[in-house]
Amino acid sequence: MHSDPKQCLYCTNSFQNLMIEICHLRVSRLFLFKEQTYHGRCLVAYDGHVNDLNELNDQQRNDFMADVAQATRAMQRAFNPEKINYGAYSDKLSHLHFHLAPKYVDGPDYGGVFQMNPGKVFLTDAEYDEMIAAIKKEL
Repeated sequence: MHSDPKQCLYCTNSFQNLMIEICHLRVSRLFLFKEQTYHGRCLVAYDGHVNDLNELNDQQRNDFMADVAQATRAMQRAFNPEKINYGAYSDKLSHLHFHLAPKYVDGPDYGGVFQMNPGKVFLTDAEYDEMIAAIKKEL
């Protein structure tokens, strides 16, 4: 499936109800999920409207994966999860992006697959700002 960039939430910047943009990296944007069941959950979305990782040339792919690694290093230092799960799902939205879900030993779904949008944990603006500052400090 190839989605239309005019209908893409990343290309049209229609993500405000789901995520907060943290910053621009090499070839992508880093976002903090508003739903924080998985404390520190972020997402990295490729700048251009690319449907799949295999559509990138070697340099673009390497730059994108370097962005993903940079984001997860910052998340690891900022929140100290036991593990960070990676999800690259695009069944309904074919814009290259990776979900980055920190997992904690006594936390939700540890040892299993993270839920896409459990809809349980939302924070105050000040708490989001604090998390974003912690991530930015570690980038």
